[in-house]
Amino acid sequence: MTKHIFYPEGVCSQQITFELNDDDTIASVRFSGGCNGNLKAIGKLVQGKGARQIAELLGGNDCCGRGTSCADQLARALLQALAQKKN
Repeated sequence: MTKHIFYPEGVCSQQITFELNDDDTIASVRFSGGCNGNLKAIGKLVQGKGARQIAELLGGNDCCGRGTSCADQLARALLQALAQKKN
């Protein structure tokens, strides 16, 4: 299991902390800042799911015309973690 910390841009949350299992499934996700209830729900919904699958599902989600959202930032964080694992 690997722990990752990601600092989102353009959204209300200030930090996303997540853990990936060795098989690239999501063990846990925690957002700091942002819409507390919604972000806790996202963390519960993605737990146990494949990181790539969740990145594809949430990527491109927009919040208030910002061109990104907390969910989109999670998708970016997951893809970044998977890319780092390959290197």
